[in-house]
Amino acid sequence: MRPHSDKRTPDVRPRSRLRPVVLTGDEQTRLESWVERRRTARALALRARIVLSCSRGRSNREVARRLAVTVQTVGKWRSRFLELRADGLLDQPRSGAPRSISDELVEAVLAKTLHERAPDGRRWSSRRLADELGISQGAVLRIWRAFEV
Repeated sequence: MRPHSDKRTPDVRPRSRLRPVVLTGDEQTRLESWVERRRTARALALRARIVLSCSRGRSNREVARRLAVTVQTVGKWRSRFLELRADGLLDQPRSGAPRSISDELVEAVLAKTLHERAPDGRRWSSRRLADELGISQGAVLRIWRAFEV
């Protein structure tokens, strides 16, 4: 007979104390709108789903399993939200050249693409939309790819 060992098995760990995520009504509405809105960047929508799931009292591990992400990803966005609230879920400025296309121009590309027809009544081609807005065809294509249009 083997003596009883005090070592824990790898899958039995003491639960850490997670800080609960408590949302205000405005935060709940804002995060839900990010998840439901079609034009929201996928990364931001995922971060919003993570925080909403955490606010329902789920552990990082359970949220990670449900959303098919790593536990570290859930922990990062839970912590960032608790520290900076909803603004913490937005992309941080990165190093490199400044953006040459403004948010207003991106909005104009998306609005024309999704809500207006080209003058000939057909869908916009990247070349025609670029000419219409005075930007490069490559810029139009990058915006379309970024927003999966």
